[in-house]
Amino acid sequence: MPLFKDSQPNSIEGWSCIAQTHTELEAELLAGPIRDADIPVEVLSKRDTAYALTVGEMSLVYVYVPTEKVEEAKAFLNDE
Repeated sequence: MPLFKDSQPNSIEGWSCIAQTHTELEAELLAGPIRDADIPVEVLSKRDTAYALTVGEMSLVYVYVPTEKVEEAKAFLNDE
């Protein structure tokens, strides 16, 4: 049985994941324009810092926004 299977973003009440990446830097670059538009944004890292992994399921980093702001925030991702 594999350790990870179909890793999904955490379900957080009132928040939706709009992007997934493998480094905190990439996640923060995605979150920057959204923050600049005064949309609340949070970055959740599941990266195992004991290992220098930037690929695979042990290095996932998620970008979350309030559920009611998803469409507005995705517009900033599409502009990039």
